[in-house]
Amino acid sequence: MSDFLNLSDVHVRFGGLAALSGVSFSMKQGEVVAVIGPNGAGKTSLFNAITGYIGISSGEISFCGERISGLPAHVIARKGIRRTFQNGGLFGDLSVLENVLTGLHTETPSTLLGTLFGSSRANAHEREAVGKARELLATMNVSGLADQPAGGLSGGQQRMVEVLRAIASDPPLLLLDEPAVGLAPPVRIQLRETIHKLARDHGLGVLLIEHAMEMVMGVSDRIVVLNYGKKIADGSPEEVRQNREVLEAYLGHA
Repeated sequence: MSDFLNLSDVHVRFGGLAALSGVSFSMKQGEVVAVIGPNGAGKTSLFNAITGYIGISSGEISFCGERISGLPAHVIARKGIRRTFQNGGLFGDLSVLENVLTGLHTETPSTLLGTLFGSSRANAHEREAVGKARELLATMNVSGLADQPAGGLSGGQQRMVEVLRAIASDPPLLLLDEPAVGLAPPVRIQLRETIHKLARDHGLGVLLIEHAMEMVMGVSDRIVVLNYGKKIADGSPEEVRQNREVLEAYLGHA
């Protein structure tokens, strides 16, 4: 499998502050890569740079062989990169089902006029989208929440719905920003199994930021470690677990 996400010597600066300094790594389709590091290490800046929410100062980010650094966020999203956010982002007044359906809007080809006038083609596409959304809810055992307002869900339930919305359009690359926050241990296990299934059976590449180390070690093929905006390690979970520089970054000693 060829690299389909590649970062080469990426720098991000905010005035005189270096958020990322010469970060380089690549990942392959169907691979699960975790990005870890202490608070302020540059993890969110990395996600924002990949998805076009902030510009890079120098370097290059490419996806499927095409340079994407410098493109607007909505253009990058249309190329098949989806993400979740650390602080959520669901539409609280919409139902759970409607929130998942918003993740399918780019896949629903019906025209505005067709939708307004109820054409048979538009209705067929709508039924297909609703069916797919309900299937996704069933995969995470949350079908019973379909008609509930998303704003009334627990924090953990909202995280699950946000992940489902992100994967609704079958993106080739999914960026998850702390997906295990607020999830009870059994739900974390369920999420971990879902990520494995998406990568193994559907070839989905998953890049995730996560502080729950049992989640990181249990789901990742590789781990990239950042500290003060620089990459200090990149390897298998076992290699990273034994890396002296990583231990010093987290614990202050090896």
